[in-house]
Amino acid sequence: MDSLSLSNIAASHLLTSIKNDVLTITMNRPHKLNGWTMDMMESLKEAFSIANTNDNVKAIILTGVGKYYSAGVNLAGTLKVMPPKALHELIVKNNQRLFEVFLNCNKPLLIAINGPAIGASVTSATLANRIVTADNATFSTPFSALGITPEGCSSYHFPRLLGEANCQRMLGKEGWKPNAEEALTAGLVQSVVPQPQLMEEAHRIAQNWVVNKEDRQFLAGSSLKELQAANAKESVQLADAFFSAAFLKNQAHFFFNKKKYAPSITFFMLWALRPLWARFM
Repeated sequence: MDSLSLSNIAASHLLTSIKNDVLTITMNRPHKLNGWTMDMMESLKEAFSIANTNDNVKAIILTGVGKYYSAGVNLAGTLKVMPPKALHELIVKNNQRLFEVFLNCNKPLLIAINGPAIGASVTSATLANRIVTADNATFSTPFSALGITPEGCSSYHFPRLLGEANCQRMLGKEGWKPNAEEALTAGLVQSVVPQPQLMEEAHRIAQNWVVNKEDRQFLAGSSLKELQAANAKESVQLADAFFSAAFLKNQAHFFFNKKKYAPSITFFMLWALRPLWARFM
């Protein structure tokens, strides 16, 4: 069984294997709930970039190891202290690049959700050809609760995928967290299997794609151009939201309650001094 030749950092975050023209990428940081730090996001970018030009890869499966598929973006591991304007530009750039990893994937892509999925790990999954999920999975997009705007093309893609009502339930104040069966009924995922059978089913689907020469395509009839435009627009809106007083105060309390005092102090200082630095944005 072959694997991708990854850098040391990427190899410490991901497991890869190629069998019968199907590449399986497995997020391998279970002690961190496969959270998306900068290193994890760069590792995913590296793996997908290599796969895009590898003739031995005809289909891709992305999954996780451990109890979680992914806890989503780890803000404490992605934000840095810098001048507000530079930080705003960094947020726009990093958010746009993150979802471009999925948008620019040129091989048919299957997401195999092995457990709870949160935030960007949910929205990015909907940019695949299909999602198959274990029956113990849950899906959370807590943007409203965090005081930020939707990302991952979800403001455009979710209404088409879920319908307006379910879209508002997930992205709005209700913060609906569907389980696997609810997600299937709503149209968020396309199949549900018992947890022990997840990867067997994922490989069956991907192998059928290889045999039938499945094309790369997006759910709900969305086009790449439309999704790229949504990603660019959302990235600016998200960066704007990150500098709002509500978000900064929310994050200060969140990290304090988690006993992560360094990021808590950073967010508190940003919130307290916002009237000063906001003038230079």
